[in-house]
Amino acid sequence: MKFTVDKHEKYVHLKLDEPKFTNDNAPGLKAELYVLNAEGYKNIILDLSAVKECTDAQDLSSLLVGDRLCKTAGGTFVVTGVNKQIEEIISLSNIFQSVTFVNKIDEAIDIIFMEELEREFRGEVDQ
Repeated sequence: MKFTVDKHEKYVHLKLDEPKFTNDNAPGLKAELYVLNAEGYKNIILDLSAVKECTDAQDLSSLLVGDRLCKTAGGTFVVTGVNKQIEEIISLSNIFQSVTFVNKIDEAIDIIFMEELEREFRGEVDQ
């Protein structure tokens, strides 16, 4: 499985560099999400802009794993770069009810920083 990881102080940007999202690469994505979470990253942006095809909603279950890991750690999981075909599968699977989706990476970064500020104001962030 090919992916790019761009680590920042407050978040990590994980880009899946595969044309298809399948049951062959979904376990690798889940594994990488666990690794990043174990490294202390609680805010993860998953970029699916390179993915053009997904035929099974079950492959998208890794998105729920990422969301659960981040929420458990007190962070935020955001998915960006979803095309129309994958958007239809997401809509049918109801994943959008749990996971945050945005169109652009800048929007995802804004959400991460906004939610970090909210957690700081509520006193939920370690200083």
